[in-house]
Amino acid sequence: MPDQADLPKPEQRGLRQLARRFIRPTGGQLLVAGILLLCGLAVTLQIRTLGQQQDYSSLRRTELISILDDLTAESRRLEAQVAELERTQSELRTGVDRQRVARDEVERRSSELAILAGTVPARGEGIRVVISGPAEAVRDSTLLDALEELRDAGAEVIEVNDQVRVVASSWVTSAGGITLDGVRLQRPIVLDAIGDPHALSEALNFRGGLVSQVGDAGGSVDITQSEAVEIAAVHTPATPRYAVPG
Repeated sequence: MPDQADLPKPEQRGLRQLARRFIRPTGGQLLVAGILLLCGLAVTLQIRTLGQQQDYSSLRRTELISILDDLTAESRRLEAQVAELERTQSELRTGVDRQRVARDEVERRSSELAILAGTVPARGEGIRVVISGPAEAVRDSTLLDALEELRDAGAEVIEVNDQVRVVASSWVTSAGGITLDGVRLQRPIVLDAIGDPHALSEALNFRGGLVSQVGDAGGSVDITQSEAVEIAAVHTPATPRYAVPG
C-alpha cells in the first residue's frame, strides 16, 4: 500500500481535476462555449449595424414627415406589384386562356424593359428641373448628384437638356465642360424626370441636397411638377464585344 504521505491532498486532487477539464473539455462544455461564441457574434453584429444606421435626430419635423411619406409610397408601390404578380401567376396556372395571358405578360414586360433601357420614348407625371448659375455652381458633380438623388427617389425615366436619355450605363465627366455620355451640355442644365412628382421634388429639396448645394454656390434650382412629362430622347445600346448570353 502506498504511504498516506504520498497520496495527493484533497485540494491538490481538485486542482488536477479542474486542469484536466480545461485540457479535455466535455461535450457539454463545448456546447456551452459554442453558444457563448454565437451570442457574442450576434451582439457584435447588432452593435455594428446600429452604429451604421443613419442618425435622424438632427432632422426637422418636415424632413422626417417627407421621409415617412416616401417610404409609405414606395411600400404601396411594391405591394401593388406583388399583388399584380400574384394575379398573373394565378391566371397562368388556372386560367382558361393561358397562352393569351402569357403573351400579354411578355408584351407588357418587354415594354417596361424598353422604357428602362431608354430605347423608346416615354411619358407620364413627373418634374422638370432647371439648374442655373455660374460654372462653380453648376459642375459635372452637380449633375451627378442630381441624377443620383432623382434615381434614389424612384425616377423611372430621366432626360437631360432634351438631348440625352439617362440609362444604367450613363457617365458624366468634366472633360471639355459638363459632358454626359459623350454629349457636351450647355447651361442651364434641364432635367425631365418621370416618377412621383412629390417624392422627386422632396429628394432635391432635402437639406444638404441639390437645391441647397447649388444655392450656396450662387446658383438656383427651379422645380416644376407636371402631370404630363414628355421624354423623346432615346438611347442606342452598344453591341457587346465580350459578353454573351450565359
